[in-house]
Amino acid sequence: MKQPADLNEFLQALDSAYPDEVCYLSYNKPWELLFATILSAQCTDQRVNMVTPVLFAELPTLESFANADLEVIENLIKSTGFFRTKAKHLKQCAEILISSYNGELPEEMEKLTALPGVGRKTANLIRGHVFKIPSVIVDTHVNRISKRLGLTTSDDPTKAEFELMEVLPKDHWTKYNTQIIAHGRAICQSRKPRCLDCTLSAHCKKVGVDDTNKANNSNIKAEG
Repeated sequence: MKQPADLNEFLQALDSAYPDEVCYLSYNKPWELLFATILSAQCTDQRVNMVTPVLFAELPTLESFANADLEVIENLIKSTGFFRTKAKHLKQCAEILISSYNGELPEEMEKLTALPGVGRKTANLIRGHVFKIPSVIVDTHVNRISKRLGLTTSDDPTKAEFELMEVLPKDHWTKYNTQIIAHGRAICQSRKPRCLDCTLSAHCKKVGVDDTNKANNSNIKAEG
């Protein structure tokens, strides 16, 4: 794990490169973000953002989801993959939110994760972006890059979440996710990280180790 002085320098570099805290899923209502996040499983945010405007135009309320035939929901979300399971989860979530929470999202972790199709990543995203509760959101980018940076040691998202909670200050918990997503898309790509262009390379434990860097820098020593 990083020492405090090194961590402060790292966070300053991260904030300089990615100063804005954003949500990559488009939504207008809190429950729309929940549904968009459920759709994002094994699917790109870009694809979800293409699907949800049509989906929410056709089914604009929780009641419309609860009353819709599963086949209708399935056809609207088919391009996101795993559409039958996701359609069932959306309909069930709508029914539960109406019957148990008067159409509002609960903010408690245990209540959110009790909803169909909602795990800790989704729950933390809702808590962070909707309720502004500092929350560490561990998705694929965050899990992979946090290990490269030496901030976490585990491949398990839940264990990585708690490791990051110990290391990162609370004011960075939520925005760390969006910053690392941006970094993963632009620089630290899984197959071919652009280490020579990385403003965080001084803080990375894996620079000079991955075979994928050979093509970028012959002076970087690859794994042997």
